[in-house]
Amino acid sequence: MKRLPRLVLLGTGGTIASTASDATTLSDYSVTENVDALLAGIPGIEQVARLGYQQVFNVDSREITNGMLVRLATQVQDLLDDPKVDGVVITHGTDTLEESAYFLNLVLKSRKPVVFVGSMRPGSAISADGALNLYNAILLAASREARGLGVLVMLNDRFFAARFVTKMNTTRVEAFDAPDQGSLGAICQGRVHLFQAPACVHTEKTDFSLDDLGVLPSVDIVYDHQSAGMHHYLASIKAGVGGIVVAACGNGSLSPNAEEGLSRAVGKGIVCVRSSRVPTGIVTRSQHDEPHGLIASNSLNPQKARILLMLALTQTTDRTRIQDYFDRY
Repeated sequence: MKRLPRLVLLGTGGTIASTASDATTLSDYSVTENVDALLAGIPGIEQVARLGYQQVFNVDSREITNGMLVRLATQVQDLLDDPKVDGVVITHGTDTLEESAYFLNLVLKSRKPVVFVGSMRPGSAISADGALNLYNAILLAASREARGLGVLVMLNDRFFAARFVTKMNTTRVEAFDAPDQGSLGAICQGRVHLFQAPACVHTEKTDFSLDDLGVLPSVDIVYDHQSAGMHHYLASIKAGVGGIVVAACGNGSLSPNAEEGLSRAVGKGIVCVRSSRVPTGIVTRSQHDEPHGLIASNSLNPQKARILLMLALTQTTDRTRIQDYFDRY
C-alpha cells in the first residue's frame, strides 16, 4: 500500500475562512471559520494525504503585522524540521498573500513543499472557490513535483512561484497571475502538471535566516505621482525608518520632489529603493542610482520590494550588496 505523505495545514484566516449573511454576498464578509472546518468541507481529502492542522491566527490578511509574519515563518520552519512532516499548506487572505508568501520564500530553509492558498469568494457564496483551491493546494504539497521549488501559491487551478505572483484583480476568481514569468504549472483532473521552475534564488540559498532575524526594520512605501509633495519622505525620515521604497512612475522614474525626498533620506542613512507603480516589467538600473545611493527593484513590485528590503537590512546597509539581493532574489 502506498504511503500517504504527512502534511500540516496552518490556518491564518482570510476570505477562505469567511462567511457572509447570504449566498450572493461577495464582500463585507467576516472571518468565522477555523481551519478544521475548512478541512471538513473537503470530502475524500484523506485519500490524498495524512493531515494535521493548527490555527496560527484567524484574521483578515490586511491585519497581518511583521511580528505575525515572523511567528508564522517560525511555526512553518519548526514543522519542516520535523522528519515526520512532508510539507505544509497555509490558508491566507488574498489581500496580502503575496507578501507573506515571498517573506517565507526568503527565510525558510527546506526543500519540502510549502503552499499558500486562499479564495476570492467566502465559503457561504454561490460557486465559492475555497474548497477546490484548498484541495488542489493539498494535492500539490503532497506531490514530488513541488519539492525544491520554494514557496508556492495555489489558486484557480494554477500554481505560482511566490517571487513572481501578484494579485491582479480585486474580485475575480482568476485574480492571481505572474505576468513576467507565468504560472509554474497547473492541476487538472487531480494531476499536477509542472511546466517550469522558478529562476530566482529562494529558501535554502538565501542569506536570510530566522535564527538571527530579530525585530524587522521599519520600511515605508511612498507612492509617486504628478505634483507629488515631499512631506511623506520627511515624515518617514522623522519616524526613523530603516528604508523607503518608492512606487515610482514608469521605469522607476521619480518626480522632482521624490528625487529630493530620497536624497534627504539617503543623507540620513536610510536605504532607498526605486520600484514602480506599473504592474509589470523590470525597473532597470540607472546611471544615476549609484551616485545618489539608490537601488533598483528589478521586477519586484513595491510591496514585495518592502519585504526584501526589510530582510536585507537585517544583514547590511551596503548599497551594492542590497542591489545584489534585488538582482538575484
